[in-house]
Amino acid sequence: MLLPAKAEVARQLRRYRVWERAMLASPHDRTVRAAFEDSGYTLCVLMGKRCAREAADAAERYLRTNLVAYLREQDGRPQRRRASRSTSPPERRSTASSP
Repeated sequence: MLLPAKAEVARQLRRYRVWERAMLASPHDRTVRAAFEDSGYTLCVLMGKRCAREAADAAERYLRTNLVAYLREQDGRPQRRRASRSTSPPERRSTASSP
């Protein structure tokens, strides 16, 4: 998985936040709305998310964690621990009835 440079993510997140504040201040201004939606779309593309809110949250997590932790978090699976087998595997028994 390719991830964007943290500097670019930080820049786009700042841009998104600026337009978000402008949008809250002037919700009926079509120019502001278009710029806000554009910044949200850019963040979505960068972070691989479908929703601007999710993309902003992912960008914040990405900027505050290291790469390995972020990838594990995005994977959604807990970290696997290596288990050593010191005993033989348990015997398997058939569930079929005996004749």
